[in-house]
Amino acid sequence: MSEKRKVDELFDLTGHVAVITGAGRGIGEGIAVAMSEAGAAVVVAARRTEEIERVASEINDNGGQALAVTTDVTDDTALENLAEAAVDRFGSLTDWVNNAGGSPLRMPIMDLPREEWDKTMALNLTAVYSGSVIAARHIDTGSIINISSGAGFGPVPGSAHYGAAKAAVHSLTWTFSAEFAPKIRVNTVAPGAIPTEIMLKAIGRKEDELDKVLQEWKIPMERLGTPQDIGAACVYLASDASSWVTGEILRVGGGAKPR
Repeated sequence: MSEKRKVDELFDLTGHVAVITGAGRGIGEGIAVAMSEAGAAVVVAARRTEEIERVASEINDNGGQALAVTTDVTDDTALENLAEAAVDRFGSLTDWVNNAGGSPLRMPIMDLPREEWDKTMALNLTAVYSGSVIAARHIDTGSIINISSGAGFGPVPGSAHYGAAKAAVHSLTWTFSAEFAPKIRVNTVAPGAIPTEIMLKAIGRKEDELDKVLQEWKIPMERLGTPQDIGAACVYLASDASSWVTGEILRVGGGAKPR
């Protein structure tokens, strides 16, 4: 049995090196900032160089350690280069967050173009598979965290492609957690209604319509979520506070039913 420590020490990520994909804005940025504030060195990755450089610069200016690496998560070579960049810069890799994803297109499955199905699977499922496998090759002891969605829990008319990909991420999480144990823990965070740019586009709402979104989702906590809410959950899952937690889907949605 490991030596008992104080609870605040369990949440300390000092010495951790975390890669976060899709980290140029929204939830990914929130995760990167939260993990940095908890003590981790972070590698922020996305396709838009100017966005991740801004995030990394702000983290560094606030006393953290951050590196920006332009990455297309649908390219396995780019993912391998991302992992190697983390190790080269910070000496190791302990945590990997598969956050990049999304699909702004909503339509009945009978009308969905095949190429959109393939694009959605590549970004939301295959990239999680590839990222996790590549991360596992570089992590000695640590965690992999997948970012899912309420769409992965049940029927999602108009977003069958996205919901199917996220449900499959849950399945990957369970299998990876068994295969990568005991050295690497694998968990998923499933965010609820967080008004990011891509979510608002997907549901056809504007920022000045957030009150309507809150009413429609019937959120018991009576507020929409924030990127920091998801970042805090990721800090928990990356930290020793969750050292006996793996293969779990953590719903962070203010008490609303998954949708």
